[in-house]
Amino acid sequence: MIYSIGQLSQATQCKIPTIRYYEEIGILDKASRSAGNQRQYTQMHCDRLHLICHSRALGFSLKEIKQLIKLQNGQFDGAHQSHQIVLSHLTDVRKKITQLEKLESQLLTLVEQCQQSQTPDCLCVSALK
Repeated sequence: MIYSIGQLSQATQCKIPTIRYYEEIGILDKASRSAGNQRQYTQMHCDRLHLICHSRALGFSLKEIKQLIKLQNGQFDGAHQSHQIVLSHLTDVRKKITQLEKLESQLLTLVEQCQQSQTPDCLCVSALK
């Protein structure tokens, strides 16, 4: 199947400017062009774009995705290196979760103090000074 950029966008739920950007930075292979100079995408483009979009949804950076694509294409020792990239990303996500839990705790403390206050002024703003 051949996709226009609009059809590819619809099939992958990826915006057209984003598709163009991914082509520009080399994370998505450039499409061939029709006689009318319109982009023509293949199923391979669609599959790759699904992989990119899913990876972005999981929080992978474009640099990490580029590395994973190179590994998928057999340019390096794929299985071990891709595992390391995912493991490193998981470690980063866990750190962020820990940071967010600390932030949540601090914010809950502020809210509770403000709710218990008998003063007309908001203690939340005072505590942030």
